[in-house]
Amino acid sequence: MAGIYVHIPFCKKRCLYCDFFSTTLLERREEYVEALLKEIEQRKNEAGEPIYTVYLGGGTPSTLPAEYITRILSTIGTDHAQEITMELNPGDATPEYLRAIRAAGINRLSIGIQSFKDNLLSLIGRRHNANEAINAVRMAQKAGFDNISIDLIYALPTQTMNDWKEDIETALSLNIQHISTYGLMYEEGTEMTRRLNAGELELVDEDTENAMYDTLCERLQQAGFVHYEVSNFALPGYEAKHNSSYWDHTPYIGTGAGAHSYLPPVRSWNPSDLDAYIRGIQEGTLVRESETLTDQDLYNERIMLGLRTRQGINESLLSHSRSIVESLTGSELLAKTPNGRIIATQKGLHVLNRIIEQLMI
Repeated sequence: MAGIYVHIPFCKKRCLYCDFFSTTLLERREEYVEALLKEIEQRKNEAGEPIYTVYLGGGTPSTLPAEYITRILSTIGTDHAQEITMELNPGDATPEYLRAIRAAGINRLSIGIQSFKDNLLSLIGRRHNANEAINAVRMAQKAGFDNISIDLIYALPTQTMNDWKEDIETALSLNIQHISTYGLMYEEGTEMTRRLNAGELELVDEDTENAMYDTLCERLQQAGFVHYEVSNFALPGYEAKHNSSYWDHTPYIGTGAGAHSYLPPVRSWNPSDLDAYIRGIQEGTLVRESETLTDQDLYNERIMLGLRTRQGINESLLSHSRSIVESLTGSELLAKTPNGRIIATQKGLHVLNRIIEQLMI
């Protein structure tokens, strides 16, 4: 079964670390959604399989009125969908809005909290505060959502280990089912990177970042969360179905400006340009770039994506790299499971990119 991703590029305010395609031109939401619905109608059967998962990401999908969410899901057709996720900014949460999107068919929320510390939220340009974040989760639960994920960021400038531990404990106190966590990345072209390069911010050292990650992993596993992917933790049975499709080569259709699709062995993507996307859909002239993955590409992706997950990769896939595997296991960066899988150890997760580079061909 396939998945479908829907990109909603609108934001009321751009976060200072974000490099995803987005725009603050909220006045263009209606014409964008009309183009989006047209693309969905044209492409929803492209995978030749029932739609199993739906993911509305951005940008900020919660900048759309609830009736737009209803129209999008109605156009997709969600009879077979087991998981329908929508990203939500805490600043957009109201009881009425949450009830409306739940009634529309959204059954999983991904709430972009990032931190429960007001000073850190201000530093990275988030438009909500800690109380709004907590209240958003509680309102969502009252609205009937029982599958809630939140995002948290660590290794933020000025963030202390105590700040991070308190964020973890606050998250756990909310009785949510899933947590996605990321070390801050300074992406090219973002305001955070400009400030770092100007000497206005201080980079968190690698040892501190690793210690924050280890603290997170240990505490969440103590609380019963499964560490099923390098950045993702879930209570048993609440692993993200849609995101997992990215890691196991399940086909997915990406709709909206800048969205990527994967219909093996072809990967394609829409232009990251609002005007080009809307005009292209309206006039039937949209050009998607694409690439056909070679056997070598597919092999390297299996290595890269597989080692990010707790399932790891089959040892037989690495038969040509046996000496490298032995060296990495001897260094306690990789481990062999009883069922013949190779997985990254906790120590190995700190240097996962370097491990992957050694195993690629």
